Amino acid sequence: MREPQQDRSRATRQRLLEAAVESLAEVGYAATTVAVVAARAGVSRGAAQHHFPTRADLFAAAVEYMTEVRLAEIRAQAGRLPSGPGRTEAIVGMLAEVYTGPLFRAALHLWVAASTEDGLREQIVRLEAHVGRQAHRALLDVLDVSERTPGVRETVQGVLDMARGLGLAGLLSDDSARRRGIVRQWSRILDRELLSGPVGG
Repeated sequence: MREPQQDRSRATRQRLLEAAVESLAEVGYAATTVAVVAARAGVSRGAAQHHFPTRADLFAAAVEYMTEVRLAEIRAQAGRLPSGPGRTEAIVGMLAEVYTGPLFRAALHLWVAASTEDGLREQIVRLEAHVGRQAHRALLDVLDVSERTPGVRETVQGVLDMARGLGLAGLLSDDSARRRGIVRQWSRILDRELLSGPVGG
């Protein structure tokens, strides 16, 4: 009996996290209460609080969940990218898309709330540091470059920062046309700075 119960518990937790991300992306932090998330997930408030005793606990777990989904997206899409010429631009374009979707919008609402809520900020800062390290590693892997090569770490981090900035720029209006030009230029920079010389294993 224990395994079906554990399966149900995992399924409930998954529904709550998905509902939290959807609500954050659609209506923002202030309107995303535990009760609202529970209703979206189709579970009782008591069941939600069993998994996440506080609102901060729920949102911290949502950040971690968003990270896993975001990184899984990057790795899955990377497997379908072209090889040879055009690959770098496809990678940068894919990264820009990740940072302009609903997961990024949900994360942004949390960052804004965390800037004024001490308890939430502590959890979000810790988790975002983990997110940053994982995203950095994923991009190194996809680009097939080594951080031991001088300048690689800073250049790859610059690409992640650029993608986040594009996500912000496209938050209020369609910025896709301008974004394409920026993606193309950053791809040229990457090819020149990272991929033209020898890279350690």
